[in-house]
Amino acid sequence: MSHSLFDSDVPHPEPSNLTAFAANDLNRDSEHRDEHSVEKALARDGTHIFAFARDRLVLKHDGQVLDPLFARYELQELQPDWDETVLLGYRKSGEPRLAVPVGIDVDDLASHYKPADGRTLFREMLIDEVLLGEFAQAASLIRWNGDNRFCGRCGSAMEIHIGGYKRVCAACEHMIFPRTDPVVIMLTVDESRDLCLLGRSPHFAPGMYSCLAGFLEPGETIENAVRRETLEESGIRTGRIRYHASQPWPMPHSLMIGCYAEAKSTEITRDETELEDCRWFTREETIEMLERPSATGKASPPKGAIAHRLMRDWVEWKR
Repeated sequence: MSHSLFDSDVPHPEPSNLTAFAANDLNRDSEHRDEHSVEKALARDGTHIFAFARDRLVLKHDGQVLDPLFARYELQELQPDWDETVLLGYRKSGEPRLAVPVGIDVDDLASHYKPADGRTLFREMLIDEVLLGEFAQAASLIRWNGDNRFCGRCGSAMEIHIGGYKRVCAACEHMIFPRTDPVVIMLTVDESRDLCLLGRSPHFAPGMYSCLAGFLEPGETIENAVRRETLEESGIRTGRIRYHASQPWPMPHSLMIGCYAEAKSTEITRDETELEDCRWFTREETIEMLERPSATGKASPPKGAIAHRLMRDWVEWKR
């Protein structure tokens, strides 16, 4: 007797843990954040800090080892903006982790520093998975605070509060809190034909196909966003929707919500402005893309990407 993936358990206890940027195990200690948390953390021995030049993480580079963690005294030449320091949390040892924007321009960094954005850190595996997860939190908060220096209501300066998790207008006292932009990403499956739906955008690497995706809109459920985006981009109608995994995506502060969608139609009518191709793939073709991309010239997104996770878990699902 065959079983539907929409009725069965997931093939992993928590597939979100198998995606990049998800291995952050800091104790955020959010209930104890106050106006003195950053000051206390900076005064602690053993505190380590991420430094951000624009949207790039600054890594110490000695020719062999890349290290993203700075002691406070090591940051002086980078011109840190201590007033905009963000408290990320604490390691199990009690060591505080913070992040700070620096004033020096990326192009002016000395040769013993290497700047890297999130995609580079992930794809080139420049730091380990735990640090990559901490980076995701830091990058999102640094970007949000940097983008909200002035009040959206009256235009006055906004002040940072409780370690970077709140900004308050100095004039009208309007308060704002960090944002996360939800994005649905879905693998539509035609179970009767054992096919999955993939597309490629013009900006993708040559030969790469991925799951369809789009931003969740205000007043919309995850399920309806999956159905709407799939229909808009491919013309395929979908029925049951099954949540599978999520992934922090700090470019700049998104959450990818991975789902499977049950195909209720088969004829593709792609959005030609969004996709340069969209087609059904067999299980065997999908395995080829995951395991042997050079064999056909078609490739999946890299390991760690949630689209890769959705594709791999579909082909490995116990039936």
